[in-house]
Amino acid sequence: MLLVVLPGMDGSGELLSEFVAEFGDDIPRIVVRYPPDRPLGYPELETFVRTLLPKNEPYVLLAESFSGPIAISIASSQPSELAGVILSASFACNPRPFLSILRPLLGVLPLKHVPVALLSAVLLGRFATPQHRTALSNALAALSLPTLRARARAVLDVDVTPLLRAIHVPLLYLGATDDRLVPPGCEEAIVRAVPQARAVEIEAPHFLLQAAPAPAAAAIRKFIAALPASARS
Repeated sequence: MLLVVLPGMDGSGELLSEFVAEFGDDIPRIVVRYPPDRPLGYPELETFVRTLLPKNEPYVLLAESFSGPIAISIASSQPSELAGVILSASFACNPRPFLSILRPLLGVLPLKHVPVALLSAVLLGRFATPQHRTALSNALAALSLPTLRARARAVLDVDVTPLLRAIHVPLLYLGATDDRLVPPGCEEAIVRAVPQARAVEIEAPHFLLQAAPAPAAAAIRKFIAALPASARS
């Protein structure tokens, strides 16, 4: 079973290296990398992802945070090779609606100059390490400002909640117990809308896959192993 991994807002996939290494040679995987210098919104990024999806073998789509709406939209179109969906600390609509008041200011906000210490406090909290902070700083430095603004705008505007009802494959939601960015209501809305969905709570911050790679990988292995035999062939 191929695991197709969609990264968080940084889009680089570099922050997922430790998590991906947890699978060794057991589970083949593709880590999608979004263009760092193209200000694409969700529709354009979904089109980009679809060009990379396998056409002749089953796969599971794993979406980290920002990429959740892309995975939801793809799954709702019911691709024949899609065997399951995994969402990690993600959402179907703007997780913090009050932040929408900032939308008119995205063109002038110094998003590239937000202190890494502040980002680390929100994304990693007590789980942060110097290695995490360095990796986060490097990932953001590689993004162009227009690209970062386009992705922030996409999160503020997105709502794929109506598409959840069209998902018929198994869905696993990995919830982070110490998530300071995505509230529990986002998980609850997804699980409530998809009857075959189940959730696993992991002691971790919003950067769940980075801070708890082993427990996350274990939950994903169990999910894949439980998929119907027809989906794995």
